[in-house]
Amino acid sequence: MSGTTTIELPRTAGSAGIARMIVSAHGAALSQERLSSANLMVSELVTNACKHGTGRIQLIVRSESDGLRAEVGDEGTEVENAPRQTRPPRGGWGLHFVDQLADSWGVEAGESRVWFRVAGEPAL
Repeated sequence: MSGTTTIELPRTAGSAGIARMIVSAHGAALSQERLSSANLMVSELVTNACKHGTGRIQLIVRSESDGLRAEVGDEGTEVENAPRQTRPPRGGWGLHFVDQLADSWGVEAGESRVWFRVAGEPAL
């Protein structure tokens, strides 16, 4: 899949599965390892938004020439545990996984919105 998908996700446990399907479609050109990492990260971010966020949850996934970029946000005003931590508090592994697995990631200042980028592996 190419281009961008933007979708509002319901605040339910099944939302992580919907997010993984969209990431899988956009990441079809990634290696299985990179795609698995992207799916883990989007699952964690959507789950965090469901558990800790407020209002609507939005997922944006964009295919890029060398990978994909995903963004998960809700209507809250900040992301909990946003600083990069080596040992997250109990139950707070989501951003730790993103920090370890993403090629780059960030938090939009003053918003409850986290993005990550996964690059494909270079051709040999």
